[in-house]
Amino acid sequence: MAERPGAEVAIVGGGLIGLASAIALARRGADVVVVERAGLGAEASSAAAGILGAQVEAHGPGPLTELCLLARARWAEFAGMLEEETGIDVGLRRCGVLVVALDAAEAAALEPRAAWQRARGLPVDALSPAEVAALEPELAPVEAALLFADDQVVDPTAATAAAAQAARAARVRFVAGEAVGVVTSGGAARGVALADGGVLDAGAVVLAAGSWSSSALGEAAGLAADAVVPVRGQLLELGTGAPPSHIVFGAGGYLVPRGRGRVVVGSTAERVGYDKRVTPGALETLRARAERLCPVLGGGETLRVWAGLRPASKDGLPFLGESATARLFVATGHFRNGILLGPLTGEIVAALVTGAAPPIDLGPFAPTR
Repeated sequence: MAERPGAEVAIVGGGLIGLASAIALARRGADVVVVERAGLGAEASSAAAGILGAQVEAHGPGPLTELCLLARARWAEFAGMLEEETGIDVGLRRCGVLVVALDAAEAAALEPRAAWQRARGLPVDALSPAEVAALEPELAPVEAALLFADDQVVDPTAATAAAAQAARAARVRFVAGEAVGVVTSGGAARGVALADGGVLDAGAVVLAAGSWSSSALGEAAGLAADAVVPVRGQLLELGTGAPPSHIVFGAGGYLVPRGRGRVVVGSTAERVGYDKRVTPGALETLRARAERLCPVLGGGETLRVWAGLRPASKDGLPFLGESATARLFVATGHFRNGILLGPLTGEIVAALVTGAAPPIDLGPFAPTR
């Protein structure tokens, strides 16, 4: 097989997680190459809505919630670094998230959701219908609502583009091609095999291939064939003269203000393999959700429709850590939290590869669990 110029670290996957890992490693002095099959940020990173919802997406106390809270706190520094180095505004805003109840049954479910977060010491405010109307006058009448004021939003397309530019500035190299296997020797990763027959030598390999991680690549890491599966999410962007100022969750979906009168409406969760097609039925459902939450959106112009594949693990936790093969590190399975967890995951990967202590206990996320 043809040899390619080697590197200290080869990262498989050029989404935000792979790019953040490359930047963090390069800043520690490592020689890094990123292998990407479809274009930088072309998969889940560019398809995301960009919600940094450490609290709104949390279902209860536990290791994932703690990971997400730490990740949210890292975003300001990461965004500042990207904007300083590239001049790209990544759209980071602490706009907060409203979770609205449109009927009495939904309202009754809000207090238990808030109670455990208050017990954890997290800020969450219960709002009356009048308070919601004052904050967001275009929303439909509500029974009650919760405000997670510390949750944020970022433009994932801008953030990924900025991360790619920052990685290049840090002398990270890129290889366009499909990684089909991990080369091992003596029980340790020694490089990456490419679909064109080439081999990229490396002293360490990072698997950050999202929904494409459960393959021959995953086998080397000890991951089962179905350890990470793709979950399609379809989204719709509408143009309106009166977008909400907060992210709004309700009616089975969410609204994300994007600026310049644009609102992203999401999202579906469909296990349809690697099918990224947009379907008329899903778009109709999304538009109906948007109109139910915010009636003015019923007349909004459709600006864009798209779909992406989120990488989901069976237990809902990402895989983070060194695998069953030495020097093969795994950073995948982030599902709905890939953008939120991107900068922190990069920090974790850099620590693991260089032998430093990670910033959080990775036991619950071990690839060997």
